[in-house]
Formats: sequence, C-alpha cells, structure tokens
Amino acid sequence: MLENRKLPVGVQDFEKLRRGRNIYVDKTQYIYQLVNSDAPYFLGRPRRFGKSLFLSTLKTYFLGKKELFDGLAIAELEEDWLEYPVIYIDLNKVNCGNVNILNNLLDYILDEYENKWGVTNKPKEISLRFDNLIKHAYEKTKRKVVVLVDEYDKPLLETMDNLTVNEEIRKILKGFYGVLKSADAYLRFVFLTGVTKFSKVSIFSDLNQLMDISMDEQYAGICGISEAELIHNFQPELKALAAKEGITPEEAFASMKKRYDGYHFAKESEDMYNPFSVLNTFAKLDFRYYWIQTGTPSFLVKMLKEGNFEVPDLEDNIHASLEEITDYRVEDENPVPILYQSGYLTIKKYNKEDDEYILGFPNEEVKYGFLMKLLPAYAPSYKKRHYFSALYFAQAIRVGDVDKFMTSLQSFLATIPYDAITQEHRDEKYYQYTFYMVFSLMGQFVKTEEKNNIGRADAIVETATHIYVFEFKMDENATAEDALKQINTKGYAIPYKPDHRKIVKIGVEFSKKERNVKRWVIDSD
Repeated sequence: MLENRKLPVGVQDFEKLRRGRNIYVDKTQYIYQLVNSDAPYFLGRPRRFGKSLFLSTLKTYFLGKKELFDGLAIAELEEDWLEYPVIYIDLNKVNCGNVNILNNLLDYILDEYENKWGVTNKPKEISLRFDNLIKHAYEKTKRKVVVLVDEYDKPLLETMDNLTVNEEIRKILKGFYGVLKSADAYLRFVFLTGVTKFSKVSIFSDLNQLMDISMDEQYAGICGISEAELIHNFQPELKALAAKEGITPEEAFASMKKRYDGYHFAKESEDMYNPFSVLNTFAKLDFRYYWIQTGTPSFLVKMLKEGNFEVPDLEDNIHASLEEITDYRVEDENPVPILYQSGYLTIKKYNKEDDEYILGFPNEEVKYGFLMKLLPAYAPSYKKRHYFSALYFAQAIRVGDVDKFMTSLQSFLATIPYDAITQEHRDEKYYQYTFYMVFSLMGQFVKTEEKNNIGRADAIVETATHIYVFEFKMDENATAEDALKQINTKGYAIPYKPDHRKIVKIGVEFSKKERNVKRWVIDSD
C-alpha cells in the first residue's frame, strides 16, 4: 500500500525532499506573504517542528529554482522568479559548547561563501567579516543579499548550565547579528529561526527592527501539521497504521490527535500536530513518544525543582502575560517562557478581559514524556529501580488491590536518599508533587482525574471496575481519618454515584519525619 509513498523523516533540505519525491505538506503560501515585505523576520518554534525545512524552502525560492515548486501554492502566486545571493547560516551543524567551537563554526560558514564570491580581503573580527561578505556579495551579483539563520540561539541554549560561557557566546552573537541592522541597505530579505526569543536587552538589542511573527495568527500554521493537512496528505498512512494496530482509521486518527496534536501559537489558532512525531509514527506504524525522546534540557528540570515550582500547575493552570511567554532572560528564574517556547507548554486559552494566557501541556506525548523526565529529579530512585513504573502501580489499581499499591509506593518513597529532599521541600507540597507525577504517569494506562464540579480531590483514578478517590494529609496537620472525612464532607465521590463501578475512598497520611506514607484508611461503597 505504501510502496510508492516516501515520508521525509529527517529530511530538512527542500530540494532533496522535492527531487526525491517525498510527501510535502505545502507551506509555500506563507513564503509569498513574507517575501512581499521588506521587514526582517524572526520565527520561534520548538525544536524539530519544521523550522529548518521552511528555511530551506525559502533558500530554494530565493535561488530561483522554480521547477521545484511545480504544483505548490506559490507556483500560482509568484510571477517573477529571480535568483538572489543567499547566505544560509545553520547553527545546527555542531554542538557549540564553548567560544572556540562557535568561532570555528562561523569561520567555516563565512569561508564557504567568501570562496564562492571571491572574497580575498577577510577582516579578522568575525562580525566585520560578515559585514564585508554581505557587501561583497551585493557588489558581485548586483542584487541585494538574502540572509537566513537557522537556530540562531542553539549555542545559547546549549550553555544554559554555564552562565559564564553563555555570556561570552551571547556577546559574540550579539555583534554578529547586529551586522544585519548596519547592512540593511544591502539586504533583500532576512529571516531568523530559533526556539527562544531572548530578552531585547540581550541578543536582539542591536537588531530591534526584527518583526517577530512567532505569535501572529496569520502565521500560526507556518510550521507543524494542521488537522486538515494531516487528513489531506496522509490518508494511506492512517489506513496502514489502523490496520497494523487492529483499529479503525477513525480510531487511529483519534489516537494521533491525543498524542501529538494540541499546539497553539496564537490567541486564536487551529491545533497543530508535532510533525516529527507524526512522520515517525507513520514511518514505523507504531505509536511512541518520538519528540520527547530526543531530549529534555537538564537545566529545565533543574529550574523547576530548585525553584519549588508548582508542578501540578503544568496541567492547564499556568497564567501568564504576553511578555512572560515571549521574552526570556537568562538570569530570570521563571521557567514559564522557556517551557512555552520549547514546546512543553502551549496556549490552552486566552482570557481577553484580563489579557492573560492560560498554558498547559499540549498533548499526551509531552505530558507523560516530560513528567517521566521530571520524576527522577524528585525521586532519584525512580531511574535506578527498573521494576518500578507507572504500569506497575496501574496494575495493582486495576485489580482493586489498594494495599498493594500503597505498600509499593511506600517502598518506592523509602528509597529516596535523605539528601535528595532539601529542608524546604520536606513538606506536603513535595509529596503532592511526587504523587501528582506518579498518578499522572499512571494516566497512560488508567484514567486519572483531579477535579470535579463539587470540589478538588487530590487524585481520582478510574478503571473498568473501580473509581478511587484519594486525599493526602501531613501527619503534623491531620490524620488519614481526617483525609477520609474530607472526601465525604466535600462530596468528592458524589459525581460518581450513578456509575456502576465500585467507589473506593482512600485517606492517606504522610510522615514528615520519616518522609514517607505513614498510614492509609480505606472506605468502599
């Protein structure tokens, strides 16, 4: 069925994609909009979201390779196909862990274009070389220059754990990118992509004419795959996936949606799917967490734990202004901007009255994958004890064995080293966070919920035969019996009374001294 269908997994070069007859989700209508303006642009999107392919498409367009656009939207829109000198700066080539590597990379890139256009007088200072190259290319070709920068911020993101090196790299890039302002008279088009929009007092202070389209509604679909695009371009893959999984195409589509959909890049915009996960799912015909497995920056996990961040708020309860989610400062301890810009959070709702954005996990892949990365920071034993998993706990709950579940959790918490929990974290919140992550990860295998229209229980877990209602207390404040009483007083179980399943209420008491579950009491209806 799929013999003649070529999926561009890992293909980020537009010309290679088109000449190889790979499936292409047409984004060229956006190019026509962009190139008919003189503004220099910045686009921020999460990693592996299609930025490199879009930039490569721009490069191919400005090189005048009209034949590669046959059958695409821009072929019907563009009349003048002119060739321009293009400087393509790809900072994805190497890991820039220090200043020397960055300087060597920039030297390599500039040297390639200097040789192409016959530049012999090469200033020593890297920003002066860049400026000289732009002017020479203009004089050589008699046409203004196009500059495309892919992942402009990669060297900065790679050195977030070393602020001294990060600052050195910032200074180099600030001067380098600043050339794009001073050389404006020689430039036809400028487009930068990256993950993070660093504060204007940093990298972009010398490039303040950039038009940031990262949250513009008209460009919300510039990267990623919309629902309409998924249905239009991948019907054979959906049918093949359904056949492999033994489900209907409609069920396969629903599974794709809950796993990989849900990104929003503007106040009002359609859902976008993660293209990396979509293409890998169709290529392997297997549902996995592809994007999250490519790596989560360690500094993000560190920021959340050391900042005592309200981890459960990641579940659709982060309230932020536009400035908070678009402007990131290295010295800022607030992880929200980087979480949003990196793709771990997305816009779930916009409150027009308060001009406020509500952020949360975009989909199951990000939620479960990120919590899986986060849990070892709170419970180091998690990554060492191979027999522990969310599935292990879910199995105990499924068969109705609450005592086995609680005893297993008690054993798990007992393995956490004493020094892994700082003094300020030895409180109810620490255990709430740990329980939140455990229960959320169980949601891969059983349904978990936290809220109802009566009140807010600490955790509710549903299986085919049972509904479990949990409430947690610290022993210095209350007992397991008090927790159970609160379940009944607040009526947490009432919404589930009409259900045919057995309702089990569990009051849990933590010991602050022992740093573990102390007691639990169970009441079954």
